[in-house]
Amino acid sequence: MAEETFLSDDFVRRLTAVGEVDILVAVPTFNNRGTIEQVVNAVQLGLVKYFPRERIVLVNPDGGSRDGTPEAVRNSAIQDFRTMLSSTPLRTIHRITTTYGGVDGRSNAWRVILAAADLLRAKACAVVSPDLESITPEWIEGLVRPVYREKFDLVTPIYHRHKYDGLLVKNIIAPVIRAVYGTKVREPAGGEMGFSGRLACHYLEQNVWHEEFVRAFTEIWMTTRAITDGFKVCQSFLGPKIQARAPSQQNIVTTIQKAVGTLFRCMENQEAFWISRNGPPQPTPVFGFEYSSGLEPRRLNKKKMLAMFQNGVSQLAPVLESILSPEALRQIHGVSQQNEKQFRFPEGLWVKTIYEFAASFHHSVINREHLLQALTPIYRGRICSVVMEDHRADAEQIEQNLDALCREYENQRPQLVEKWTRKA
Repeated sequence: MAEETFLSDDFVRRLTAVGEVDILVAVPTFNNRGTIEQVVNAVQLGLVKYFPRERIVLVNPDGGSRDGTPEAVRNSAIQDFRTMLSSTPLRTIHRITTTYGGVDGRSNAWRVILAAADLLRAKACAVVSPDLESITPEWIEGLVRPVYREKFDLVTPIYHRHKYDGLLVKNIIAPVIRAVYGTKVREPAGGEMGFSGRLACHYLEQNVWHEEFVRAFTEIWMTTRAITDGFKVCQSFLGPKIQARAPSQQNIVTTIQKAVGTLFRCMENQEAFWISRNGPPQPTPVFGFEYSSGLEPRRLNKKKMLAMFQNGVSQLAPVLESILSPEALRQIHGVSQQNEKQFRFPEGLWVKTIYEFAASFHHSVINREHLLQALTPIYRGRICSVVMEDHRADAEQIEQNLDALCREYENQRPQLVEKWTRKA
């Protein structure tokens, strides 16, 4: 039984009243009134359509919304199944809302969800974001069925993305996990996940929930932990991911600090698994039919990114000298001297840079927050190069470019291990 001290007594009573369930779906929220009804209705339709005989609960951990989000969840009900489905549900979908506290945000919501899954002995669980504009009932089948029917433990999403969307994941997070951990997972930091009840219990048992890196980006830790501890991982294609744009989105500096910082700390925490690992990365099963569709174009200011890269490299030279090898720093300085027309940040140099940042992070050559801040302008330079290279590329060419980048990460893995294990 999971530790219950972070669960309210009222929440535990309502869970107990539900009893055991087959499937738990959670939607963590915070001021998502504009989209939550659409999301919850899609979830309920997916559950009724694909799992009509199962015992189901929908859990809504809320971070203290003041716009009526929890009330919208509680009052959300599909009025007439007959207009949408060929059959009516055979069981009631229980909806339970609770408030999670603290300053840790989504990580506290994750603990509530995992503890609820443990208390209810759920066989399969799924979590979806509350601000989705593109969710369909089929997302629920994609996240739940591989666990409930096929006995996988973790389902990570695959989204149909615009070629300039998810660039941090494509250029750092996913290829590092592929090369370092030996598992091909395209979206290891996705907001949507499916997981088994036994994996939920396993997560709860880990004494890391007080750690900053777990709180900063819980999904990355969950993905890498499932890999290192031998759980069965798969992927499911969900389709386009379109979210309502929040007015106060995190800037790239904060995002890099949280995402890349969590990745590097996971590598430290789990180095016993990957340091001695040999062999090529293993493919991960994919469920669902992948397709392409038109997405709203994204425009990135290449001139601004290039200027910020060049200024950052110049101004941060003393800091970068502490992080990077003289050869890597010399090459980066050379790249920064290029003009916009000829500009290119080579894949080999980019991978070398990321691995040297990882090793320097591990050895704490400078304050870790400052180190991650110093990565930001170099990341902008790499993304500027990607945008220029992919400007006229189609989807097939984009995939080939991403696979080439991943292979470069794999090729340079021995250099990472050498630098990582070298005494500071």
